[in-house]
Amino acid sequence: MASNSKNKNLQDAKSNKKDEFYTQLSDIERELKYYKKHFKDKVVYCNCDDPRVSNFFHFFSYNFEKFGLKKLMATCYKSQQMDLFSQKDSEQAIYLEYEGDKDGNNVPDISEINIKYLKGDGDFRSKECIELLKQADIVVTNPPFSLFREYVAQLVEYDKKFIIIGHQNAIKYNFIFKLFLENKIWLGYGFKGGAGHFINEHYEDYATASDRKEGMIRVSGVTWFTNLDISKRHEDLILYKKYNTEEYPKYDNYDAINVDKTKDIPMDYDGEMGVPITFMDKYNPEQFEILGIFDDKREVSDAFIKGTPTYLDEQHKRYVGPILKGKALFTRILIRNKKVQK
Repeated sequence: MASNSKNKNLQDAKSNKKDEFYTQLSDIERELKYYKKHFKDKVVYCNCDDPRVSNFFHFFSYNFEKFGLKKLMATCYKSQQMDLFSQKDSEQAIYLEYEGDKDGNNVPDISEINIKYLKGDGDFRSKECIELLKQADIVVTNPPFSLFREYVAQLVEYDKKFIIIGHQNAIKYNFIFKLFLENKIWLGYGFKGGAGHFINEHYEDYATASDRKEGMIRVSGVTWFTNLDISKRHEDLILYKKYNTEEYPKYDNYDAINVDKTKDIPMDYDGEMGVPITFMDKYNPEQFEILGIFDDKREVSDAFIKGTPTYLDEQHKRYVGPILKGKALFTRILIRNKKVQK
C-alpha cells in the first residue's frame, strides 16, 4: 500500500468525522494481557464504543471475573448512519452496565446487562457521559482520531487512568508531547508491525493483497497510549554502536547529532541526539531523558525545544525542523542518554 494512499485514507476519515475504526478482539486481547494487575476491583469505562458491537465491551464482560473487575460501563455516540451497527432499530444513544456473572455460568447474559437509553447523543463530552467518567477508574477504548487531543485532555482533567488507541503522529501534538515530557503518558505494547486492521465500511482499503482483510481498513502508525505502569517502560534499549562523526553528523541548525534509526543510538555519546518519532516506542525514562521535539510545526518546536533553533538561510525561513546538509528531515525527538557506556 502506497504511503500517500494510506495517509489520504486516514485524513479522509478525520476530515469527515467518520473515524469509527472498530477494534479487533485479537488486538485488544494481545495488549490488555499486560495490564491485568491494574484492573482488580476497578470500574472500567468504554466511552467511545457502540456497546452492541464493541469488542472492548465483549472483552471485559467475558473477562470480568478473570480481571476481578468491580463494574463495566460502555456508551457510544448515537448512530448517524444505521448501517454502521448490527442493530438497526434505534438511533438513540445507549448506556450499558455490567457488574459480573449472577447465575454462575461465567457468561454475560442479556438479563445481567443493564441497558439504558441516554437523554443526549452519547458524545464523550456530554454532561451524561462526564458523570459516568467520574465514576470510572480506568478508561479503555478507541477514541476518534480526529478528537484525540480533546479526548486525552478530558482524561487528564478528570485524573483518569487509561489505555487507548491513537496514531503515533499524535505524539507531536503540543498538548500530548508535553504529557510525554512530564512522564504522564507513554506508549503501550502496540500493534503487530505498527499497523492495525479496523472494522470500517466507509473507505476502500488500499492494503496489499497479502495484508488485506475483508470488511476492514488497514491503518499504519497506530499504537496504544497509556498512563498505567507496564514492565516494558522499564526495559533498557540494548545499544551496541559507538559514536563517530561520519555516521552521526550534526544538524545544520541545532547542536545535536542525527540518528536515523532508534537501534543505532550510540552507546557512548553523552550529548544531545535527534531520533525518529518511533523512538517513543522504546523510551525508558530511566535510560533516556527527553529534551524536546524538533519538528516543522511551530507550535510544537517553539514550545518544547531547549534553546531556539536558527534558520539555515532565507530558503528555510519558514522551517524550524531539523536540517541536515541543507535538507529538511522529518520530525526528530531530542534526547540524551542517561547511561552512557564509554
